[in-house]
Amino acid sequence: MDNFISIDIGGTAIKYGIISGDGRILEKHDMKTEAWLGGPSIVAKVIDIVQGYKDAFSPAGICISTAGMVNTKTGEIFHAAPLIPNYTGTNYKTVLEQRFLIPCEVENDVNCAGLAESISGAAVGASVALCLTVGTGIGGAVIMDGRVFHGAGYSACEVGYMTLSDSDFQTLGASSILTKNVAEMKQEPVSSWNGYRIFREARGGDADCIRAIDAMVQVLGEGIANICYVLNPDVVVLGGGIMAQEDYLRGRIESALSQRLVPAVAKSLRLEFAKYKNDAGMMGAYYHFRQQHPQI
Repeated sequence: MDNFISIDIGGTAIKYGIISGDGRILEKHDMKTEAWLGGPSIVAKVIDIVQGYKDAFSPAGICISTAGMVNTKTGEIFHAAPLIPNYTGTNYKTVLEQRFLIPCEVENDVNCAGLAESISGAAVGASVALCLTVGTGIGGAVIMDGRVFHGAGYSACEVGYMTLSDSDFQTLGASSILTKNVAEMKQEPVSSWNGYRIFREARGGDADCIRAIDAMVQVLGEGIANICYVLNPDVVVLGGGIMAQEDYLRGRIESALSQRLVPAVAKSLRLEFAKYKNDAGMMGAYYHFRQQHPQI
C-alpha cells in the first residue's frame, strides 16, 4: 500500500508525518515553525522532512497544508500575513517536485481542515459545510459536495476580513482578542492570561471572564449568521483551540445564532465542533492530494 508524506505548516508549529493509502496516520511529529525567520527557512525545514522520509517510506506523494492564500493549480502561496516574512511567492510544489521527483499538492490550512471534517469528520454527509477556525484570527472554508470552493481567485471564505461594526470579524471575535479583553478588564499583562485560564475562571464565576466570553460569542453569532444567509449550509463546524470548550460554548453559540437567523434558515442548520483538532491539516492535505491524483 502506498504511503504519503503530509505536512501542516502553521505560524507556530509544523506538524508532519506519514499517512497510509487508506487514510491512517502511521506516525506524526511536530517542530517549531520559527516563523520570524521567514519563508526560505520554512522551505528548508520542509525539504529536510521530505528527505528524512523519502528512503524509509518511498512515498507516493507529498501533501502540504499551509498558512496563506494558495493557488492550488500552481502550488504558489500568493498572499501571506506578515507573521511569516517573505512567504508570499513560496511554491512548495515546484521546489519539492523538482528536487525529489515525487508529486506534490498544496492547499490552504483552513481549507484542509474543512476538507478533513467534510470527508471523515464532523461534517460527513453535508452538501454544503462551513468550517471556521477560531484562533489568533478567524479562518473559513466552504466545502461543497466534498470539495473546497475556492472562488474566482482562490481566496473564497476569507471570513476573518469580513466587515463587522466598523471593524472586522477576526479583530472582534478571535480568541486572541478574548485574552486581550480580559487582561484589560483585570488591568494585568496579556501574558498572564490564556484561553484555558479564562474558561476556568468563568466556570468558577469570574464576572469579567464571563462577560468577555459572552461578548466573543455574540460576535461569532453575528458573523456566522451573516455567512449562513449567503451560503445556507447544512452544517457549521467550529475548530481552533478555544473550541475544545464545547460544553461551555455550544449552547451559548446556538443561542446567539437563533437570535439572528430566521427560522427558514435555522431549521436546516446544525452546529458541530471539529473532530480532527491538531490532525486536521495533515488529514486535509492528504485528502486534497488524493482528489488531485485519484489514480494513485
